[in-house]
Amino acid sequence: MSPKIAARSACKIFPSPTGDVPAIVDFDLDVGEGEFVCLVGPSGCGKSTFLRILAGLDSLSGGEAFIVPDEDPGRPLNNVVFQEYAVFPWKTVRDNVAFGLRMRGIGRAERDAITDAWLVKVGLKRFADYYPAQISGGMKQRVSIARALANDPQVLLMDEPLAALDAQTRAVLQEELLRLWEETHKTVLYVTHSIDEAVLLGDRIVLMTAHPGTKKAEFVVDLPRPRDLATTRSARFTELTAAIWSELKDEVHAAMEAQG
Repeated sequence: MSPKIAARSACKIFPSPTGDVPAIVDFDLDVGEGEFVCLVGPSGCGKSTFLRILAGLDSLSGGEAFIVPDEDPGRPLNNVVFQEYAVFPWKTVRDNVAFGLRMRGIGRAERDAITDAWLVKVGLKRFADYYPAQISGGMKQRVSIARALANDPQVLLMDEPLAALDAQTRAVLQEELLRLWEETHKTVLYVTHSIDEAVLLGDRIVLMTAHPGTKKAEFVVDLPRPRDLATTRSARFTELTAAIWSELKDEVHAAMEAQG
């Protein structure tokens, strides 16, 4: 099956006063239609840079990285959910969720129906007329996720979307993401530092080396779906997280030494 997301010898170099700094080198990746793939690696390995390149927010220095578009030109190619709460503070929760639909010219009646349906899905219907300053951080991130999914992108790019949340809220939203993905089977590329999160959410995990980042290894997550937090207590979950850490720990140490 041809990939929905592909990278071939992708390279990104940033200029600096002391010379060129390679962020990503010779990076290859395939993500199939409907697959949930997690990118894991140490800080500074280029995970977020690669995601920004796919989103069209940055450009490659060499090689290629692309999303294969659907035949339906009406659907946006991708939407990004960032770590920060990227909501419009002057818009209500409802208007934030509806933003992408409005920009696409979706009619009012259809837009309202889609928006209301997603507000229900993420448990924010009661807060539809609140402003971001009136809701919690976890709720703001639910707004961001609902806005992205309501827009029905071909690919969802997620850059550590739960990293800024407290542990309890993060656990709730991990289960929320699992449930929403089961409903939509959206193609997802998900950046995270957390091995546990990657194993819980992903179909496959791609590990990146320390800076400059390239692909080191990948793991197929053979845990049955649907999943929930109880999955983290299974023997196979423990085996997978231990195996991934065994491959990743040297890269984390290398990154720390380079920063120190």
